[in-house]
Amino acid sequence: MRNGHGPRATGTPPRRAPSITALAWTALAGTLLLAHALPDDGPRGTTAARARPSSTRPVVPAARPLPDADPTRIRIPAIGVDARLTPLELDGTGALQPPPASDPTLAGWYADGTAPGARGTAVVTGHVDTPAGPAVFHRLDGLPRGTEIAVEREDGRTALFTVDVVEEHAKEGFPDDRVYGSSDRPELRLITCGGDWSRSTGYQANTVVYATLTGTR
Repeated sequence: MRNGHGPRATGTPPRRAPSITALAWTALAGTLLLAHALPDDGPRGTTAARARPSSTRPVVPAARPLPDADPTRIRIPAIGVDARLTPLELDGTGALQPPPASDPTLAGWYADGTAPGARGTAVVTGHVDTPAGPAVFHRLDGLPRGTEIAVEREDGRTALFTVDVVEEHAKEGFPDDRVYGSSDRPELRLITCGGDWSRSTGYQANTVVYATLTGTR
């Protein structure tokens, strides 16, 4: 098992910030998500990452933002995700701490950023794999446009998001503003490792799901 490598940044984003800065990207693009060790006879290649069409135009109009409330669970029936959410914080180096690899079913949310369902850009991350094999976001890159994502919250509400687009971004030259930029509507980003795998540097890209709040129950 090896971690990827990414640039380091400094500073601390404010609590309930409308966006995540390059600081949080440090971990998401580099050290957050583990690369599954491959057999010695054939590591994946190191070709450039592939991006899907770049429009994030919502499938349906965004719903009214919800008040702040911590999320507790994420469900994506289309790919069999039903995962508890744990809050993630920055470590002493300014990198976002990952969900524990000891529980591959667990996902995490950036607790000092936007709460899922509130106005702005919320971020949820999860491992694509761990030493035990496939993890919570192993099938994230296969989500079609229009898929529903449900995030349960401590206030008893469930925020319903609709997938606008799924993209694969190379870690080198990652589009921070596009992924973490502020928004005047309630949006969600799901992030895991993706692309090709290098034995020396790990995964070469990140899979990013862009989704918009479209309902509540």
